[in-house]
Amino acid sequence: MFKTVNALVLREVRYKEADRILTLLTDTDGKLTVKARGALRKSSKTAAATQQLTYSEMTLFGNRGRWTVNEASVKEAFSGLREELERFSLGAYLAECMEAFSVEEQPEPELLQLGLNCLYALSRALCPAEKIKAAFELRLMCLSGYAPELGRCAVCGKEPQEPALSLDRGQVCCGACGYAVGERADLTGGALEAARHICTAPAKQILSFQIGDDALLRLSDASERYLLRRAERGFSTLDYWKRIRNTSGT
Repeated sequence: MFKTVNALVLREVRYKEADRILTLLTDTDGKLTVKARGALRKSSKTAAATQQLTYSEMTLFGNRGRWTVNEASVKEAFSGLREELERFSLGAYLAECMEAFSVEEQPEPELLQLGLNCLYALSRALCPAEKIKAAFELRLMCLSGYAPELGRCAVCGKEPQEPALSLDRGQVCCGACGYAVGERADLTGGALEAARHICTAPAKQILSFQIGDDALLRLSDASERYLLRRAERGFSTLDYWKRIRNTSGT
């Protein structure tokens, strides 16, 4: 059986001498694991289209529940990611998150759109990496059923003053009320407004908000810690991106 899909390559693993095992996020079938035979050979016509963080059109052949790449062509290479290690490593983190929170063979077009939009912005440096990362993390939590409650304080019911995000409850609270909600990540008013925008804006507009440097640091810290708490695991790509970022001094 043959079928054609548009797919973002989340991960590639070398198999035997010249093959790749790919984890794809597709537009019609969600997450798929497929084999790309001979993709590592210099003469391969599928080499470019089966690289990690490439969005490609692929014709897949299915046999007994296993899929093999028959043909593939690049739709978007995100070439800017390959020009700078820091950008690529952050892109790899976004891909690892998508793999962790997606379900095999369950269509998730909104997740694919989120990944493509953020990789596009990152590839072209349309805004700071921390902003893209925070927006991706929070929106991913919303799509995965973990949308935080960012309205009134979960304790006193008022508009949060010196706001903080409860990492366990996924609720916003006042700084003075935080004793009642367990571990928390401190925000600022600007960070809270940005978080509200990210969670509710149309998909193509999640990065269209203004935020100061201090508020962005708070937002990035809160979104990362909230995602890690829900994932109940760490991400090696996140650790690597942080090492690269610290080395570069940015």
